[in-house]
Amino acid sequence: MSITTFLWTAFLSLLPISELRGAIPFAVIRGVGVLPATLISVLFNALVPIIVYVFLATLHRLLYSWSAYKSFFDRTVERAQRKVHENIEKYGYWGLMIFVAIPLPLTGAWTGALGAWILGMDKKRATLAIIGGVAIAGIVVGTLVAILGAGAKSIFFKTM
Repeated sequence: MSITTFLWTAFLSLLPISELRGAIPFAVIRGVGVLPATLISVLFNALVPIIVYVFLATLHRLLYSWSAYKSFFDRTVERAQRKVHENIEKYGYWGLMIFVAIPLPLTGAWTGALGAWILGMDKKRATLAIIGGVAIAGIVVGTLVAILGAGAKSIFFKTM
């Protein structure tokens, strides 16, 4: 595998729009085996919750001193917590892991980490749940790519 393919695979696995759905098929199209493509993609996608928590904690701390941001953030979080409180109580970290494991748009490590952060879930437990979900999603996407070949990209991307 060339360094360019490695870097693009890592980059795609870190992007919220593509994550594993884009990184694994990309690497396979570029000639990487399914297993190495899956392992590299999962490894880098598993870094997402750490990046999200560090970035949001820093940015949030800076912005929270603005009254407009504080008011908007507090209202948004309160509304989100009211809406999902019952589901969080019922499914908790297992629910977070399953949500992240579904390799569809608007699910994945980025959305899971953002949701867990907004809902105030324990960082360590949420990170472990997200990493578990990423591993499951990697198995799902890797298996589909192994069965369908590089053409599996049509499952994950809109083609014209």
